[in-house]
Amino acid sequence: MSDSENSIRGMLATNLRRARTERGLSISELSRRSKIGKATLSQLESGTGNPTIETVFSLSRVLEVAVSDLLDARPPGGLTVVRAEEVEVLSGEGVDLRPLRRIETGEAVFEVFDQRVRAKCRQESLGHVGTEHTIVQTGRLGVQVDGHEVELGPGDYVGFDAASPHSYTALDDDVHSVLLLQYRADQRLHLSDPTLDSPSPSSEIRPT
Repeated sequence: MSDSENSIRGMLATNLRRARTERGLSISELSRRSKIGKATLSQLESGTGNPTIETVFSLSRVLEVAVSDLLDARPPGGLTVVRAEEVEVLSGEGVDLRPLRRIETGEAVFEVFDQRVRAKCRQESLGHVGTEHTIVQTGRLGVQVDGHEVELGPGDYVGFDAASPHSYTALDDDVHSVLLLQYRADQRLHLSDPTLDSPSPSSEIRPT
């Protein structure tokens, strides 16, 4: 396992525990709401699980937090260079994502991803918090949002409320695009209690 994989899994483990505790949810309740098995959640919280796009975005939707609040991909200020080969790929049924940058302003948070939709594949989402922006670089991309369908080519843009069910389909070959997720500042999860860094992964925290 690479240092990058260890880092991302470790960050997800810590942030997931914190986010779940912040929301006052037990593992059982989070499993019920997210449709993710308790065993899988326990593995993710212990840092031994294998997170996928579907898992991370489902947790983002249920916990109502930004994806980067779970992955904690926050580069330092100043000149920032992110090499593609140095970023772990987060994969799903039809999409590979590389988190490149998290940008925070006074009123909003933006997450920048390099996105590849694999040839003839489809990636579906039940929805999650934020606004989704996609700019196609190469290929033909089919986008469906809450029953509405559009086809995009190189240079085309689409934006929509990410809470709506949506999907991306590579109509021919691989589609390369830039994915930008936008959140309001009040949708950030403020995780500041260091005492929550290392509880027992198997413990269940009951709602009060």
